[in-house]
Amino acid sequence: MRFYFLLVFAFLLLQLTAQRKEVDSTLTVSFEEYDPQSSLVVPENHLTAASIPFVDVHSHHWRMGTQDLDKLIREMDSLNMKVVVNLSGRGGQALKEMMDNINESGYQDRIVCFTNINIRSIDDPDYLEATLDQLRFDKRIGARGLKIYKSQGMTNTDKAGNRIKINDPRLSPIFDLAGEFDWPVLIHYADPKQFWEPHDENNERWLELKLRPNRKRENEYASWETIAGEAHDLFKSHPNTTFIAAHMGWYANDLVKLGEFLDDNPNVNVEIGAVIAELGRQPRAANRFFEKYQDRVLFGKDSYRPEEYATYFRVLETADEYFPYYKRYHAFWRMYGLDLPKPILEKLYYKNALRVVKGLDKDLFE
Repeated sequence: MRFYFLLVFAFLLLQLTAQRKEVDSTLTVSFEEYDPQSSLVVPENHLTAASIPFVDVHSHHWRMGTQDLDKLIREMDSLNMKVVVNLSGRGGQALKEMMDNINESGYQDRIVCFTNINIRSIDDPDYLEATLDQLRFDKRIGARGLKIYKSQGMTNTDKAGNRIKINDPRLSPIFDLAGEFDWPVLIHYADPKQFWEPHDENNERWLELKLRPNRKRENEYASWETIAGEAHDLFKSHPNTTFIAAHMGWYANDLVKLGEFLDDNPNVNVEIGAVIAELGRQPRAANRFFEKYQDRVLFGKDSYRPEEYATYFRVLETADEYFPYYKRYHAFWRMYGLDLPKPILEKLYYKNALRVVKGLDKDLFE
């Protein structure tokens, strides 16, 4: 009898434990899973196209030599994008194939290509001469600027295994030549500063680093401050060259600091690619920034996905409140529209680009 009682008791205990686990499972939600739909009822304006024609100065199209440009132009037209700047021109023969496709398709006024350089061969005896010759060739066939990738200054190494600093004096003639060409140099240096910080509960990019662990940076690359400082030194060392700091120089979360940076570097502009969520969570501060620095900011998107532009238009043009970013792992917070005045929007969308990227067709924006 005692054994029977114990058996019944154990069975009941197991049932209660199972029931409690079932209840607990409904109460326990991981941070990755928690993504509630807002119950807030406010006006919503879902824009599928910009209200003003715009230039995207930060886009990537690696296969432009063979891609269907008619399709690209149709997508651009649907967004009211008049000019796209392909930063992935590569240079040399690859760039020529792209330019040939652009010219044969008749889209010289709609598609602009920047070229790229290789700095990993910096130790080669003919490196500088060959690179300058490539840039002269690229200019002759239609390149309109130079793009520097983040690997150039962070992970690229020389033959001895040393990190090549982007302000290495051996590279100086390249940036001088860009200045002679009146080319803007769009440079992506470093990454969000949180990528260098401990991956713990205090890191605002915790979810992104969990889902994309390859984005975690360690100081073997050099610290964030070191890499950014080298880029800033590059800007100061070439006052006659116009630079565009990609992603607002990773200062979009500190607009006072960004303003000080722009004050200190009159030859530098910034673009808003991949940092719209930072602007959207501080609408009053962002408005003050755009009012003061309206001549220094260009529209850029980075990754070319037509469906994602709507969030940019909504942040920049509407007064909407408390709406989500399209990638939760980039921004788990909600955003607010800046409702920028038309004169500032015009500068952001195309007027500043007309000044910085030479040769754009002004008639496209009338």
